[in-house]
Amino acid sequence: MTIEYTTTDDTTTARGGRPHRPLPLGSTTPGGWLLDQLRLQADGITGQLESVWSDVGPDSGWLGGPGEDWERGPYYLDGLVPLAHVLHDERLLALASPWIEWILGSQREDGFFGPAGNDDWWPRMVACKVLTQHADATGDDRVAPFLARYFRHQLDHLPERPLTSWGRARGADNALSVWWLHERTGEDWLLDLVDLLAEQTTRWDDYLAADLITGAARTFSHRTHGPNVAMGLKTGAVEALRDHDLVGHAARTEASFAALDRWHGQASGWFSGDEWLGGPSATAGIETCQVVEMMFTAEVHAQVYGRGVDGDRLESLAYNLLPASSDPEMRGHQYHQQANQVEVSVARREWSFSSDDAGIFGLEPHFGCCTANLHQGWPKFVSHLWLRDDDGLRVVAYAPSEVRTDVDGAPVTVTVDTTYPFEETVTLRVQTERREPFALRLRIPVWATDATLTVGGAAVSLRHSPATGGALGDEPGLQVDDGYVTLVRDWSTATDVVLVLPMRARVVRRERQAAAVRLGPLVMVYSPGERWVEHVGAPGIGEWEVHPRGSWNWGLADVREAGAWRVTRGAVPAAPWSLGHRRDAAVVLHAPGARATEWRMAGAQAAPPPASPVLDHGPDDDLRLVPYGSARLRITEFPVVGNWRDRDDPDEPVR
Repeated sequence: MTIEYTTTDDTTTARGGRPHRPLPLGSTTPGGWLLDQLRLQADGITGQLESVWSDVGPDSGWLGGPGEDWERGPYYLDGLVPLAHVLHDERLLALASPWIEWILGSQREDGFFGPAGNDDWWPRMVACKVLTQHADATGDDRVAPFLARYFRHQLDHLPERPLTSWGRARGADNALSVWWLHERTGEDWLLDLVDLLAEQTTRWDDYLAADLITGAARTFSHRTHGPNVAMGLKTGAVEALRDHDLVGHAARTEASFAALDRWHGQASGWFSGDEWLGGPSATAGIETCQVVEMMFTAEVHAQVYGRGVDGDRLESLAYNLLPASSDPEMRGHQYHQQANQVEVSVARREWSFSSDDAGIFGLEPHFGCCTANLHQGWPKFVSHLWLRDDDGLRVVAYAPSEVRTDVDGAPVTVTVDTTYPFEETVTLRVQTERREPFALRLRIPVWATDATLTVGGAAVSLRHSPATGGALGDEPGLQVDDGYVTLVRDWSTATDVVLVLPMRARVVRRERQAAAVRLGPLVMVYSPGERWVEHVGAPGIGEWEVHPRGSWNWGLADVREAGAWRVTRGAVPAAPWSLGHRRDAAVVLHAPGARATEWRMAGAQAAPPPASPVLDHGPDDDLRLVPYGSARLRITEFPVVGNWRDRDDPDEPVR
């Protein structure tokens, strides 16, 4: 085995490709709990949507009918197509086929396509993404010439009919499909279109890093719309494919993330967006469209930048906000979720702009965009778990799965055996007859500072490099560089690679010295128990409010000792992101806490956590914290109970 450092292959970018390339759709399939989750989606909202929601029914404009002809058909397909292929599900493939055929058959002689009653560039950006995924999965040779004709049309007509409104905010998604075609044809005129799209797309990093302020963000603008921000954050990475300034674009986007966290950061680690950017309050909302689009942006970042932090962010979304956005069986979704969510009901909440039903679980709370768009989250997560490097493979996120691909034409299968993120151990089994060494790059999360690695039973020491990279003297072991460790060897001899990522509780302080808790990639929350109330006669598969079974107003104690808090684990439920009748989950963190009795409701939601430290009522209770994604009622941002262990001077009284 040899040490190798992760570098960026600018030659790949220069010839028109991503430095770290996605595998064809269908190469990676889910296993274990992840397969259970996708089957819930296939049997639930995605598999039934056409029969329960007319916007994607037989009258859709994207099937040639007189119905909805803007974004909802393409949005639905952007999830249905990858879900069908990662599951290799014939029923779902049959659902997708008429849509694909209609789109391919709708092209005019001038290259334009889609419903005749709608000429907006934006929904066609999504349709192009759908077609590229379909072509990757099936090899359909009609797609490339179809896109070439359409992109010629764009190059000819965008100067006098430029991107506006939604299209201007989301132009990077259009450019990604142009890059897909350029990677296959190498035609220079496509780069002219890339440049034209860049000129007409919002300068997201300029706005977010320099001009973002709280007050202006809570009013309408395409630059303050949560899903637009989530999509726009990939703009720098897409531009880096053209100018090769990976370091500069990454730095500017990191400045954007920092500004969003400063002004709108939530205890979950993400920014609010209850239609517009919603501020840092624990009851601000986060839109489901924003969650799935931010996941896709993280997946694009991983392809362009190849950093471990992009996989960390993807896991944070997939293992917290994504499952929380739907009911445990994926029958309905929320339009907005809250970090401190103690009641799900039809009631007034201080959203920046949303209706009273935006928080309930159902078919179409508030706007129907999330009804159409939520489907891409889980299947695209599966399809982006692995990437191809010029010299091997890299893992972006850990989950039970299997990837079947090749390295330089030699078949390779990697099976990931784990219940991560509910446990700490990830076992990878590589099968290949190739005897030439190739690289396997494993992501080491930023929180896993004491990770351990064995290959074929032999321990491999890990060492972390400084942020600038480079070796650390003569210390033995493999270097963790930019979040990755690289193993290069002949993998033809069956060998288990076992990565252990110890998870210890970490406390993140919030405004008013409140606290949030994380365990590995999971955000841990307190659940007061859930009483689900169905709205009889509601459309779709169903519609539900959720009310608490017990008290929710608890504070944390002994937060400085969080690393020693006890963790217990059990079996992953059949509905992986659910709670049992005793509020049990696959992983439970036992934290000391006490009632914060002065913390009360403010209308239909919790008031802001009282300033810490709150009056010491103990601590005398074991708070059973569970994963954020498993609890549809939860406290994520806690006040801290004041006692001597939480003060700089143990002799100073609590005031």
